[in-house]
Amino acid sequence: MYDFVVVGAGPAGARFARRAAERDRDVLVLEQGEIGLPLACSGHVSLDVWDYVPEADRDDLFQNEIYGARFHVGGPDTAGEPFYKREVISNAIDRVGLDKALARAASEAGADVSDEHTVTGVEERRDRVVVTANGPEGVDTHEARMVVGADGPRSRVREACGLPEPREFLHGVLGFDHTPDDQDYVDVHLTVPRFFAWRIPRGDDGVEYGLAARPGDDVSGRFDRLCEEYGVTMDRRCSGLIPIGPPKRVTGRRSLLVGDAAGQTKPFTGGGILYGMRAADHAAREVDPERPETLGDYERTWRSELRTEIRLGHAVRAAYSLPKPVQRAGLRALSGEIAVHMDEPSSLFTREGLRALVGR
Repeated sequence: MYDFVVVGAGPAGARFARRAAERDRDVLVLEQGEIGLPLACSGHVSLDVWDYVPEADRDDLFQNEIYGARFHVGGPDTAGEPFYKREVISNAIDRVGLDKALARAASEAGADVSDEHTVTGVEERRDRVVVTANGPEGVDTHEARMVVGADGPRSRVREACGLPEPREFLHGVLGFDHTPDDQDYVDVHLTVPRFFAWRIPRGDDGVEYGLAARPGDDVSGRFDRLCEEYGVTMDRRCSGLIPIGPPKRVTGRRSLLVGDAAGQTKPFTGGGILYGMRAADHAAREVDPERPETLGDYERTWRSELRTEIRLGHAVRAAYSLPKPVQRAGLRALSGEIAVHMDEPSSLFTREGLRALVGR
């Protein structure tokens, strides 16, 4: 019997598997398809993500350095207000390669990682969980002391264990133009109801375009118009759901959720790579598979670290719905050199952040 069966080998699932295996837990990871595919997440990340990536993989994953962002109230033909630092703020990376590197690190730590295994059933029993999956050689049944749902916004583990959904889902679309672009600013367009569209230069790997909106809000049509306004034709595109706002509970009797399955994302960007891996570290450290009561320690610790950032993130997102004249005035007043961490809105209220804001 395994200590943990982890369903999903994205960043949060792979990180949990690695850290749990390093603590001598017996871990099985089941990934539905090929690890990293299909792509459904932006490759724009803060520098903190590198702390979770094996050093040997970093050069291969790196694509471009980003120093700031231009915020536009309109489309590409409108002037953008710059927000920047004098040092690198973030990087564009190979998003598929990131998943593969993190899963490989989990395997090297001792976890059993199996791709091409679609989980079809999860049953919580008094003393164990039973996970059924369809693999290349047929149906497999696995027993473990606990199951970890790292299987994304539409988590099968979450549904099977009766856990609540995140507060909201957005529909995100990404597209890629492979014309090289080594600019060091991203462009953000506040032209989408309650969210935004973006353009991220990826160096020799081209440009990422994307946007997110509520499902049914003509997301594909809006994305097509964004591409037309930029005068680009996408070589490829992908889409997926983005969970916003964690539910009140992400643990069951012998189950826990991490990453997108738990809604552990930034409300103001939808990104969840760093938050999910931070939460995974809490889970691997706090949860003893032989003591289900320790699931409560995971609930407490991950929320203690991320609660303030998520609450402030909701406040930042509310600004996306302000009247256009107010947005223009606010961007104009606040633009310039900043001292804010892209994953931590609370950094605005640090001494460094406030000094940068008032010292203009």
